[in-house]
Amino acid sequence: MSAGKNTTSYQVIRCKKEICQPDSLELIGEEPFLIRVDDKPYSVVMRTPGQEVFHGAGFCLGEGIVDSPDDFKTIGYDIDLEPNIIDIWLTPERRAKIHHILERKTFISQTSCGICGKEMIKDLYQTLTPAANGFEVELTHVFDCINKLSKNQKYYQRTRGSHAALIFDDGLNAISFAEDVGRHNALDKAIGIAFMNGTLHKASILVLSSRISYELVQKAARAQVPIMISNSRPTALATEMGQALNMTMAFPAAASELIIVCGDNRILN
Repeated sequence: MSAGKNTTSYQVIRCKKEICQPDSLELIGEEPFLIRVDDKPYSVVMRTPGQEVFHGAGFCLGEGIVDSPDDFKTIGYDIDLEPNIIDIWLTPERRAKIHHILERKTFISQTSCGICGKEMIKDLYQTLTPAANGFEVELTHVFDCINKLSKNQKYYQRTRGSHAALIFDDGLNAISFAEDVGRHNALDKAIGIAFMNGTLHKASILVLSSRISYELVQKAARAQVPIMISNSRPTALATEMGQALNMTMAFPAAASELIIVCGDNRILN
């Protein structure tokens, strides 16, 4: 796997106090990885490209599909055809022992037709609406929003083991907050609170304790939140998705420095 897919360089805007200037930033790669067992789709996971055979082997061990390397008849992929798909073939003896595992259907809700993960993402783009222009926020207010996230985190203060999501309206009033052991769960809960309370249409800024992956961009886009602020750099795929959906994505590099990855028109200096 080429190193170019593991990381990607992006042009960003680095803002500190009253000075904003262009800069380059290296983002980690994120691509879908379809794992097929005995020619049937088993799971799609998002990962950084590289070490596909080892990834597939470790996944199978963790799922109980194999107990030993000898349980594999073959395991591999064709980099010239589709490095994001790995084909795993089990020995007949092992297949007979884990028939109940291979019959599970919950793992492949989006891949039951056997499509590649990349095709799944293309289909996903077609169901999302680009963010509307119009809402703008001053740089200092962005940091105010960031600081409010940690102040709301109660589980994290006690356990150091939770993620959080905080949503603000266009007046920078907090309209929902959620904390969970999982970053996806925290965002789902925060969006769900605003959705069920009838305030989701006011959502303008989302602050996350985690980095931004493509799944979180998807969730924010469905909620029509134009600005996402994360605790660390987004992935390359998340950035591509944010650009395509006209979203603003940024993260703090220091106490008073914000790096805008895309959509700098919404953040005023």
